[in-house]
Amino acid sequence: MNNKIYIVVLLFLSLGFFACDDELNDLQPFTEGNPDTFFNTPAAFQNGVDGVYRQLWLYYSDPNSGLQGIPDIISDNVIQAQTGRRSNDDYHDLRYVASTLGPIPLYWGEAYDAISGANLVIGQIDNLNEGSEKDNILGQALAARAWAHFDLARLYGKIPTQSSDANGSLGAIYLKVEDGDTGDPFAQPARETVASNYTEIIGDLERAKTLIADDNGEGRLDKDGVNALLSRVYLYNGEYQKVIDAADAVTPALATAAELPDVYIDKTNAGVVIELSINSSSESNGNNVGVLYSQSSSTATISEYVLDFDFFNSIDANDVRRDVLQFVGTNQGNDYNAIKKFLGEEGQVNGLVDVKVLRYAEVLLNKAEAQFELGQETQALATLDLLRNERFTSFTGGETGAALEDAIQFNRRVELACEGHRFFDLKRRGETMSRNATRGDIIDGTGTAPEAPTLAAGDFRFQFPIPIAEINANPTIAGQQNPGY
Repeated sequence: MNNKIYIVVLLFLSLGFFACDDELNDLQPFTEGNPDTFFNTPAAFQNGVDGVYRQLWLYYSDPNSGLQGIPDIISDNVIQAQTGRRSNDDYHDLRYVASTLGPIPLYWGEAYDAISGANLVIGQIDNLNEGSEKDNILGQALAARAWAHFDLARLYGKIPTQSSDANGSLGAIYLKVEDGDTGDPFAQPARETVASNYTEIIGDLERAKTLIADDNGEGRLDKDGVNALLSRVYLYNGEYQKVIDAADAVTPALATAAELPDVYIDKTNAGVVIELSINSSSESNGNNVGVLYSQSSSTATISEYVLDFDFFNSIDANDVRRDVLQFVGTNQGNDYNAIKKFLGEEGQVNGLVDVKVLRYAEVLLNKAEAQFELGQETQALATLDLLRNERFTSFTGGETGAALEDAIQFNRRVELACEGHRFFDLKRRGETMSRNATRGDIIDGTGTAPEAPTLAAGDFRFQFPIPIAEINANPTIAGQQNPGY
């Protein structure tokens, strides 16, 4: 990573940025100081952890490159609308290289900034007296550090279940203050293996689980959040019984059919386990999360990306998620399958909404997939039906074998569409990304077809390149660029 000297004790944050009342307060002026003396009260430490959440929010919510949307843009859930700005063209058309601006350098830089902030907190944690406050702050910092490293590992490296050679291939650089990784600002660290990354990620999360509080308020990690994240990480790592165990430890209820539409306009947090939060009362300080998909105004829906024709029309008419996901957007005389998720709060089209990082629906789907992989088809069907009972007015069900596997994966695709999952799901399952080369962007399937209809399983572009700035700054990594770049 780019070496940065952190004498600022959390450059980024106001004390209440991720407060439980969902307020995004005005950022306070940067405060320089020595971490050895600044981190000396629970409030100061929590301010430091809130700064880490701020860094995560920056790359998830970025209106041009947010991780909330790019994984859908580079897969097969959406297609570029030709009447938009043609934003993220190089990503949708799979032309990205190490020097491509946007997501590739953004995720690398902001994730490592989050990791640096977490390591500052962890490195000074013994300034606090023993007790539950200290444990909770340490638990949050460990979990946030693991979360950022997990994003780096799955973006720039292979995923363990992706292929037989994945574990031995190169992943991210895992930086831990307790291992002495952060003391030398001129260090030139090397990438570690994917297997090593996942060992470290899981180690941090499992330790965090024993320390973190049951409830830290909206926008912060807590015990449910750590268990939910573990259910995802273990799925990526192919540890299926541990997926089930982690999923069973998550307590929030599933959003009902009636509640689901309100989740995406921030009227309710039903079923949301991890969220990065803003509030419309201070929205001038927020990022327009939904702008990745839509530049809508009160007079026109200027879509950047719209739902893929085949995908949208594969969703059953009895599935309530059709109306949660789509509305008819009109621009320049054309109707589109416009994306309703993240359009804005009620009555708004500005894209200023909270980032839904992980919902209980995903936890159930993680569990159902893990049960299927373990040959527990009866249990997998029952878990899937917990979701389907709240998503369909009626459905047949009763699938077995390959049909059950397909039902789990299709419901995962529909449930999590446009929330930053599809690219990773194809990648971790070693599947090809296929877009219909004859279907266009307009609502009836006419219009302009995708330039890049296929990303074959095993293609090098399933791994992002290490950013060119990092290659230039670190000679060690210069010799560790991903193949194909």
